Amino acid sequence: MVKDGQGRELACLVFGAPAWKCQDRDQFIGWSAEQRQRNLDLVANNSRFLVLPWVQVPHLASWALGRISRRLTGDWQAKYGHPIHLVETFVEQDRFRATAYRAANWIRVGETTGRTRQDHFYSLQSPIKAVYLYPLHPSFRSRLCS
Repeated sequence: MVKDGQGRELACLVFGAPAWKCQDRDQFIGWSAEQRQRNLDLVANNSRFLVLPWVQVPHLASWALGRISRRLTGDWQAKYGHPIHLVETFVEQDRFRATAYRAANWIRVGETTGRTRQDHFYSLQSPIKAVYLYPLHPSFRSRLCS
């Protein structure tokens, strides 16, 4: 939760397990399938981001992303016992412009194919989403490809 100085809730972000496979993310990292399987737990997914509808604070969203990005790997280390080196998110292009992610220097690396993680038979279709990544360490590629 993102709160103001008086403790009022302003926004909520949720981070969790990354997508098992994402072609554009995997190409950007440059890892093999074996490296991905071994090191996928070093990536986190920003699965939810909501600035509460009544909040009118300029630049709050990009500020929150920047602030959280600086502490995320330490928090992850404390909770799960290992760091993370990269964060991903998927933005539904027909509904959102990803302004906050772009303002916070996240990198758009491509888009999804419209499949979901529950689609084991190539039959489910979901909206195409833009794939954004944020490296948490300058040598994230070497750490993820080790």
